[in-house]
Amino acid sequence: MQIQGETSVNKLIVLFVFDKMESALSERTILETCTASNDWLNYMDCVELIPRLLEDGFICLISSPDEEPLYTITSDGRESLNNFYIKIPKSLRDEISLFIRNNSGKLRSRQECKSDYYQNVDGTYTVFLKILAPGQPMLELKFVVPDKKTAQSIYKNWENKAAELYSAIYETLVD
Repeated sequence: MQIQGETSVNKLIVLFVFDKMESALSERTILETCTASNDWLNYMDCVELIPRLLEDGFICLISSPDEEPLYTITSDGRESLNNFYIKIPKSLRDEISLFIRNNSGKLRSRQECKSDYYQNVDGTYTVFLKILAPGQPMLELKFVVPDKKTAQSIYKNWENKAAELYSAIYETLVD
């Protein structure tokens, strides 16, 4: 259910997503959630909403400059949402709530777990793995692996294995 041309309602939809996610969100996560995974907003409208919400003081930037920008809802944003959420059609509020209930863990994991790899001069590959918390990395790992296939495998598996690996490392080192 896409609502076009209703800027104030579209702002409320994005604020509702922030409220239901209960965590900081990247622009990529907002766009993917509201446009690609669902048809709640038009992509271009959604892209324009983020700086407007920031300018209006309804969301704020909470990440450091060297990280992917993360935004969170402000108290003014929550107050506005509380006063006007009824303007979002109930069927859409229910759809958003259900989607976030079913997908919030996956969405958070995708934005908190970063990975990348590149080829070294000697033909090996270096893989970078990170778990980010707002404001600072929680864990950073760097591996040198013999080939591209291994680098790609680590890169692809990181998002699903990051929490498990973090727990194992933490428990091993704290013991």
